[in-house]
Amino acid sequence: MSARALAASIERFPLQEQYDALMTTRKGDPAEETLARLIASWIQGEGVMPQWLGLGEENFRALMKEHFPDYNAEPLADLGQPLDPERRDEMADLHKLLMQNRTSGTQLESWMADIVTAGCMGADHLWQDLGLWQRPDLSRLMRDHFEPLALRNDRDMKWKKFLYKQLCDAEGIYTCRAPSCEVCADYANCFGPEE
Repeated sequence: MSARALAASIERFPLQEQYDALMTTRKGDPAEETLARLIASWIQGEGVMPQWLGLGEENFRALMKEHFPDYNAEPLADLGQPLDPERRDEMADLHKLLMQNRTSGTQLESWMADIVTAGCMGADHLWQDLGLWQRPDLSRLMRDHFEPLALRNDRDMKWKKFLYKQLCDAEGIYTCRAPSCEVCADYANCFGPEE
């Protein structure tokens, strides 16, 4: 499909309709609801997800075949920008953190580690960069696929800040000057609402 035809198809199918089209082709895994929101948003140009959702073409096609087997993914090849190679080390650290904290070690969790890592390269709240529709979608994704991390985020810190804090803590880098989060002047930046 040409870029013009893809643009016309996207204009004809708003976000909810893209989501509905994906959901009619799903296999039935509960995670597919979150995946369908993320993919529908990516198709519509919402969020900052790169080419192939950060999975690479082969893994993207495998994910679609596994979870949305009857969805025509061919037109999606032209969506998104390549990942920034300058951030490769940062992405490797995030990916390693996620992979070490998978819930059960499934292939879907590996794919989600790639997707969440790619979403962390954006500049907004992680749920928005991923193209999810609301923050609880991301919290559910984290609980379902990265439960050890989700359990450690017991004070509901913003997810991207939480992930980077985990990396800093693992390296022994303490950038916060306050003795605890509760007395920090920037508390609202880490724990406030994500609107």
